[in-house]
Amino acid sequence: MRASYRWLRELIPGLEATPQEIAERLTHAGIEVEAITEYGAGTGPVVVAEVRKIEPHPTRPKLRLVTVDRGGAEQRIVCGAPNVPDPGGLVALAPVGTHLPEVGVTLTPRDIGGVVSEGMLCSEMELGLVASGKKEEDPGILILRAGIAAPGTPLEKAEPATHDWIFHLGLTPNRPDALGHIGLAREIAALFGLSWTRPRPEAPAQIAEGARVEEHVSVTVEDTERCPQYGAAMVVDVKIGPSPDAVRYRLESLGVRSISNVVDVTNLVMLEYGHPMHAFDLEDVRGKKIIVRRARAAETLKTLDGADRKLEADDLVIADAEGPTALAGIMGGANSEIHATTERVLLECAYFTPRGVRRTARRHGMHTESSHRFERGVDAGDLEDVLARATALLTQIAGGKAVPGTIVAGVARAAGRTEKLRSARMNALLGVEVPFEEATAILARLGFPARAAGGEGEGRWAEIEVPTHRPDIAGEADLIEEVVRVRGLGTVPTVLPALRPQLPRKAFELQLRLRHAAVAVGLSEAITYGFVSQEEIAALGLPPARFRLINPITEARAVMRTSLLPGLLEALGRARRHGVQDVRLFSVGARFLPGPEGAKLADEVPSFAAVLAGSRQSVLSKPVEVDVYDAKGLAVELVERVTRQKAEVRHQPADGRAPYLHPRGAADVLVAGQVVGAFGPIHPDVADALDLGGSCVVVELDLRALDAVGAPVPQYRPIPVLPAATRDIALVVPDEVEAGAVGGAIREAGGDLCESVELFDLFRGGNIPAGQRSLAFHVVYRDPRASTEPDKARTLTDEEVDRRHKAVVEAVHARFGATLRGA
Repeated sequence: MRASYRWLRELIPGLEATPQEIAERLTHAGIEVEAITEYGAGTGPVVVAEVRKIEPHPTRPKLRLVTVDRGGAEQRIVCGAPNVPDPGGLVALAPVGTHLPEVGVTLTPRDIGGVVSEGMLCSEMELGLVASGKKEEDPGILILRAGIAAPGTPLEKAEPATHDWIFHLGLTPNRPDALGHIGLAREIAALFGLSWTRPRPEAPAQIAEGARVEEHVSVTVEDTERCPQYGAAMVVDVKIGPSPDAVRYRLESLGVRSISNVVDVTNLVMLEYGHPMHAFDLEDVRGKKIIVRRARAAETLKTLDGADRKLEADDLVIADAEGPTALAGIMGGANSEIHATTERVLLECAYFTPRGVRRTARRHGMHTESSHRFERGVDAGDLEDVLARATALLTQIAGGKAVPGTIVAGVARAAGRTEKLRSARMNALLGVEVPFEEATAILARLGFPARAAGGEGEGRWAEIEVPTHRPDIAGEADLIEEVVRVRGLGTVPTVLPALRPQLPRKAFELQLRLRHAAVAVGLSEAITYGFVSQEEIAALGLPPARFRLINPITEARAVMRTSLLPGLLEALGRARRHGVQDVRLFSVGARFLPGPEGAKLADEVPSFAAVLAGSRQSVLSKPVEVDVYDAKGLAVELVERVTRQKAEVRHQPADGRAPYLHPRGAADVLVAGQVVGAFGPIHPDVADALDLGGSCVVVELDLRALDAVGAPVPQYRPIPVLPAATRDIALVVPDEVEAGAVGGAIREAGGDLCESVELFDLFRGGNIPAGQRSLAFHVVYRDPRASTEPDKARTLTDEEVDRRHKAVVEAVHARFGATLRGA
């Protein structure tokens, strides 16, 4: 939506604010001004000049020398325009030094064929007054109407419409009143605390004698649900032609192409009131009947854009006695458009319900200035004013005569409704005390008068009338919002609300710790949809999701997710398609699984998932792609940070392996023997099916399982003061023996003297037999009382450490067949 600063100033006589001040105030009040542009930016130095003499150019046959009077001084211009007026005509002169942004030229004296040109006679395109077109379509220089101003007068003063500041507004759908200048003027006046009265349409310049409108044409509304009211007025003896410059420039500045005086009037009134209207050539209205009805089977309509529309029974049309002539609220038909010979004009202004216009516009793939406004809800109470304004303008600029009377057909206008405003409720909702008189005064300036009032102090109340131009107001809270918008959101104190987690406190704290831990190890949280497609679930090899949406927004969001991976893998694929290779994402949310037998609701299982892809971070070495060990390190680190317990990993058995993980890397994460999650590389078939663009590894954690194992409060243990005895042991075991199991056996055999066991080397080859490997462990022995009761602890002797270590070797040999390497 574009709005004219000059037009708004005309509608608000007392307004002295600059465009920038207005833009700032509107934006703070919820009507965003996205940009301000200058219309006619090159017109500042341009002046009115009178042609005094026209001579041929001495060396250039296609050019002429034009002597003009710019107000007491004559100067000569070299000009090639074909339409230079005879002496006495007025033109627009850009003197030397003028910068014309539209053509990117700053004028300097120029020698053209031996004659110095001291300026330029400008066209509308060169001044930026009309949209640039093809060079051959340029009609030549701008010729001003006789007597507009004395030579030397600045063009902007002689024709004010040649310069303006244009606001580019980003309106939300709930503010249809701001789609017209009258609505914006009301808003701005309220924001600046100015009294404002809606302008009343002036009387027609000429009135036709004889019959009234209803004697020329009849109007019948068959579908009052989709068209509660339809109004019609009539102007005769019009003379079709171009609009006056002021009208043309105003429309051009607002992005509307000038067509003819009649069509321009309908567009101008739409921009003024925000209420679209249409003009018919009455001679083309067959049977002199207007019928508002639904389309019938097999009916078609050629609209003004030249397209043939096949209508459906849900389409509302404006028809005459023989068929459709307009698509209601969207676009007129070509069979009754205004043309050069039109003399009798029938003006239409109606209220069409937003939902019906929206359905028809989408069905036919049309979005027009008219449908844009009707879809949001126009003012249902201004039909007569809109028709009166358009009628008056046509009598002024098209030489027409207004036919007496106006037809308004349909149902009676709905009575105005009221909403109660209570002081106590307003203060409680805003968190700040607002003087009640100030609140009602603000609402009155916005067009919400108080019809009754009463009470005292916090008990004060008022019955506020909701005007028809604000269909978005639905209750008391909306009235309070209007008050705070105008007062300024800065008047409301900044207070952080009390945050009450929706989860039980323990579960909420667990999620919070897990999120913090994930961020601390370098992951970024991704907010993904709870809805996925059945195809994504199938690609992971999981059973079909049981819970399907009744009315999904798209088939890609049709079922409730049973895994967090589809959303994360979709984000990974999108990142790679945009050239981002290194991805570290996690998500926390619910998986929707079938509940207990007979349960109708889903079991919402709180879960965590992460995906890693790309290169492992390195500084002094070449980048290496992440692998299963990165996933293992991430899973173990997260679990240990959250549970404060030692985590272990175990290769997933074939019968329990997740179908989307590679069988050679899939593993479970355990705490105290309880499985709390899994990790591994994504299976290549899954990567291909989901178009991931490469491999990746994933980690999944079950928050219920993590919650079940608990998180013991850390206990302080003093640093041992007694030295430890250390032994390294290298054991040769079969490949199928897990290192974790060997380490556990060493700890068990070491008993209370074994403080820690750490795997530090794995070796194959050399003198190690095929099918076996060497596992080297660092074992620490110390008196267990060294940390708890240091006064009673003692230093272990080599003899007792050797005996205990020998028992360890015998235990692992008996259990796994392990032998000492090199023995």
